[in-house]
Parts: sequence; structure tokens; C-alpha cells
Amino acid sequence: MDWDLLDAAAAARPADLAIRGGRLVNVFTAEIYPADVAVAGDRIVAVGDVGDYVGPETVLVDAAARYLVPGLIDGHIHLECSKLSVTMFANAVVPFGTTSVVSGLDQIFVVAGLAGVREFLDEARRSPLSVLWAAPAKMPYTYPESTVGFTFGPQQHRQAQVWPECVGIWETVQEFITERDAAVISALDLAARNRLPVLGCAPMASGPRLATLLCAGVRADHECYSAAETLAKLRSGMHVMLRESSVAHLLDENIKAVTESGATTDRVGFCTDDVTASDVLRQGHLDRLVRMAIGHGIDPVKAIQIATINCAQIYRIDGLLGSISPGRLANILLVGGDLAAFQVEKVIAKGRLVAENGRMIQPAKPPARSHGLLRTFRNRRAAPADFQVRADPAARSVRVLSMQMSPDVPFVRKRREVTLAVHDGIVHPDIAQDTLYVTVVERFGKTSHHPVAFISGFGLREGAMASSASPDDNNILCIGTNPADMAEAVNRVAEAGGGQVVVRGGEVLAWLALPIGGIVADLPPEEMAAREAELDDAARELGCSFPSPFMYMIFLSVTAIPDYAMTDLGLIDCVSLQVISPVLETTG
Repeated sequence: MDWDLLDAAAAARPADLAIRGGRLVNVFTAEIYPADVAVAGDRIVAVGDVGDYVGPETVLVDAAARYLVPGLIDGHIHLECSKLSVTMFANAVVPFGTTSVVSGLDQIFVVAGLAGVREFLDEARRSPLSVLWAAPAKMPYTYPESTVGFTFGPQQHRQAQVWPECVGIWETVQEFITERDAAVISALDLAARNRLPVLGCAPMASGPRLATLLCAGVRADHECYSAAETLAKLRSGMHVMLRESSVAHLLDENIKAVTESGATTDRVGFCTDDVTASDVLRQGHLDRLVRMAIGHGIDPVKAIQIATINCAQIYRIDGLLGSISPGRLANILLVGGDLAAFQVEKVIAKGRLVAENGRMIQPAKPPARSHGLLRTFRNRRAAPADFQVRADPAARSVRVLSMQMSPDVPFVRKRREVTLAVHDGIVHPDIAQDTLYVTVVERFGKTSHHPVAFISGFGLREGAMASSASPDDNNILCIGTNPADMAEAVNRVAEAGGGQVVVRGGEVLAWLALPIGGIVADLPPEEMAAREAELDDAARELGCSFPSPFMYMIFLSVTAIPDYAMTDLGLIDCVSLQVISPVLETTG
């Protein structure tokens, strides 16, 4: 028991900070009324008339009739996919009012294990951003299982589920349950004993499959691709998080379950899943989702509830976050002007005024990095011959399966059949048919895997692009028009200890170093956004027309969404859950 907090709550000692003259948005009762707030340390101790709590040393914040709103909570985000370290991610999103996120830190886990997760959680404790950890149901998420540096199973769950930061189990990929994965079932049984909620990854689940997930204890899901799917999950008793990421623009569609079908917002939260620094700086973060919901006709207070208390209740952490009430973390936003415009002017996080007018007052500083986070590559140097698809030397052509990228949602890859020429037993990509090579190079030194398949939709006319930030295994993913540039790109990434690169004719056109686990960097958000723009511009110079070429590329290894994916095992049929050959038949 924190006796000092009790003394502060009883007004037996002065508050450290007091906000005066605000209008409280009460997310419990959906009321707005005048109120002051007293804070001791990082906790709220009183709301209402706080005159008895103010002493000569109390820091006073004049709200000047601004709305007092709880800090916003992102209910599901792979924060490493921003390529920003925890500290730099905090500097990016906190000025926009996001004071808490729930993350699996799964991307750092597969390259640095529980020790890496521990370092990131300790880093978050020193930052203004509250990072709540949801332990991955199993790592890797890929099915069949790809090669990673560290795996997450029952032994890790016995350690992790008792960590104070652990608030649930997440990314419970539906195939883990439908295929009766023993390790995952064991983790869910342990979670039930520890009273931890289970969060799913159930795209397009319906009927018996959805019922199976619910019977397994899955409480919420963030993977909905239509309003009908969203409504079906809500009707079945599942909580739903409306997602609007940098590449999956789904809020406009899924919110129709409320605005057109009449579902209540009580069991709905917000999440962004994956965002880029460029998008955050240009559009905002969760504050943008609040504005989008209001723009669809959602009452402003309800939109705020979705972004705060609803998400806290989904994870059963509403005693800690999600409201401006005694005992909760002092994460408070001062919103000026019309509440419907939702413009965050000041941010108080963990009891301190940390941001004003969209900028950090004093940007957080990253810690020193351990050897375990900086030395994660053990693969051998690649040669151009490693990136060739071979066929019968007598063949003149073959029919291949090429993954067809969607210009709308990069997670969805469909089947395309293409006839390609064969010369001296080598199947060649065909730029005219927009059919390129794609490979995943295992980088942890456990195998020598570097399978090659085909992909369509990227539009590259020359060169190659590669990334070691590639959920969910973070091996080196590369797309290219020729083996020589692919080898150059893969080697540049590996030898630098991680990064993203665009290569043409053996020369580097754009480069971003990602030295921490090979997936993130301690770059200020503005610098990261500039590097992202350079990379994407270079990819467009090679012919790619996607709005964010690298964000569209990096998710090719995700096997949880039909129809096809690419891992270090090879081309994956995400329906049959098998590795398949990209070469279908010899045609000439």
C-alpha cells in the first residue's frame, strides 16, 4: 500500500500538481461539468473542488476552461513497426494525446527474447508513455512456424504472465486454436488461472470458427475487414477494436456497425496496430481516430469513451487508466475550443506537464543499448546465385503462382498465375508482366534458408528493396528485379546490423539504419519521417506506385490472413497452412 498516496488523497499533504478551471469530460457518466484535479506523484488524488489539496509548492496548471479528457489508449499496436524506439515513439505520439499503449513487444522479442522485452519495458517506465504489455500467445505467429531468434511458449508464459506490466495475452491467431496448438492452449489455460484477458487475431472469422474462438476465451479482436464482420463479432459477445493504421484504412468501413447497424459503442475500442512516423506527424495518432469517429456522427463524448475507458475495460485495467478519477494514473489532456474538433493543446502524463501545442516540452532521452539488442545478425553473405528460381534445364517456360498485392490492404495477397521464361534452367522475373522475385533470408544463423518466389503489384522496373524490419519474424525480406541487386540489398542490411535499403545497379539509392534489434532506431520522429520519405521516393523511382512502398512490403511474412505469404520456409498457402512451390508446371 502506498501510504503517501493515501495521505495525499486525504489532503494530509499538499498535491504536487493541480489543474484549475477545467471542464471535466466524465467518461463514466457521459457528463461535462466544471472541475479541478489534484495530482500526487503520478496519480490523481482528487477531482472537483481541490482547494484543500493545494499548498505553496503545488504546481498550478490553468486549464482556462479547456476540456479535461483522459489520456488516450491505443488498444493494440506493434510500436516497433514505427521503426522508432520506445522513447522516440513516445516523443512522437504523446504530444497528440496518446499517453498509453498496449503492445506485445513481439517484434523485439523474436530478435532479443524476454531480455529484450524487459529492456523495452524498463525504457518505457522512464518515458512519458505508459506501455502495457500483452504477452504474445505464441511466437512466431507464422503458421507453419518460421525461423526466429527466440520462441515464445509455455515456459516463457510461466515467467511473463506474472510480470507487473502483463495485462493480457494477445495476437491469439485463430489457427492456433482451430488447429489445437498445444503450446497456445497451455498458455490460455495459464492466463485463465491468472485472470488475464485473451485478445485474438481473427480476420474474417465467422460461424463455427468464431464460436470456437469465443469458447476458447478470446475476449476481443482487432482484425475486422467489414462492418458486417464487426457487427457479427459484437453480436457474439466479443469486444472489437476499430483499427486505422498506416496501411489498413478500415475505420470508415467498420464504424458503420455503429452508425448504420445500430450497435452501441460500449464494447468498442480504438487501435492503430501499425503506424509510421510520417503519418503520425502529419495526421496525429489516436486523436485522429477520435475526430474520424466524430466525423461519422458519433457523439464526441462517446468517441472519447471509445479511446479511453472502453479500451481500459477491454483489458480490465480501468482501475489504472482510462478516466480522470482518484487512484488512476494522472494522464490528462487539455482540449481547447470545440470538443468536436478535438484539438489537444496540453498533455499531462504520469503527473507531469510534458507536451504543449503539439510538441514535447522536453523530449525524452533514450537509454544506452545493450549488446544483446545491437548484435542480432548471424547469416552468411549472400551471392546473386542465391536468388534464382530453378526449373528443368530443358524447359523453355513455366507457369508460376505469383502473390498479387492489393493496392488497398497490403495484408491480403491473392493468387495470380503467370507464364515466365526459362533460360539455362533459371526462371526469370518479367517486368512487363509485373512479376518480380521475392525472398526471405533467415538472419539468425540457425538455417541457410533463402527461398525465392514471385510477387505482382509492386511495379518495380529495376533494382531491389530490402528490410530487416519485417513482422512477424524480422528476417530479411527483399523484392527485386534481378539477383545481383537483391544480393547487394540483403548484404547491406545484414552487414550494417539492420535497416531498410533501395538498390539499383549495385548502388544504394536510399538507406535507413535500424541498429536496435535490426528493427528500430533512436531517431527523432522528424528525422525518421524524412528517412521514410527518402526510401519511399527511391522505391517510386524504381517504379513502385504504392502510397507507402515499404509499409506495403514488410508485412509479406504475415501468415494469419488469407491467401498467401512469404517466410524463410518459402511460399505459404495461408488457407491450407502449407509451404507450396511457386512453380506450378512446365509449359514449354
